[in-house]
Amino acid sequence: MNNRLLRVRELIQRELGSMIVRDHQFTDVLVTINDVEITQDLKHANVYVGVIGPEHKAQQAIDKLNRQHGDYQTRMAKRVVLKHTPHLHFKLDHSVERGVRITHIMSEIDQQLAESEAHQAAEKPE
Repeated sequence: MNNRLLRVRELIQRELGSMIVRDHQFTDVLVTINDVEITQDLKHANVYVGVIGPEHKAQQAIDKLNRQHGDYQTRMAKRVVLKHTPHLHFKLDHSVERGVRITHIMSEIDQQLAESEAHQAAEKPE
């Protein structure tokens, strides 16, 4: 990926993130822009949104963002000067939830290993 695409991705991610934080009050969920994938011609952008909260509320947040994508595109066009403002497609990103789940599983494994080692040490006659 060339340097220009990386800069555009980061700029779109930052601008959308600040617009969402400033303008939307999502109840019971935390909404973040995790990543943006943009096509080579800069006409389409998949915006991966992390939503921490109940699953049904997460989908409602994504639906709300997709309903208002035109407003976001218009506002972004005023802040980010490009020949074509990309069409925004908001998608739910489960990577944060997976990371939390993996971290939880790893801590459980560490705890079980520590308990097992303590049990084995207690059984060994010295």
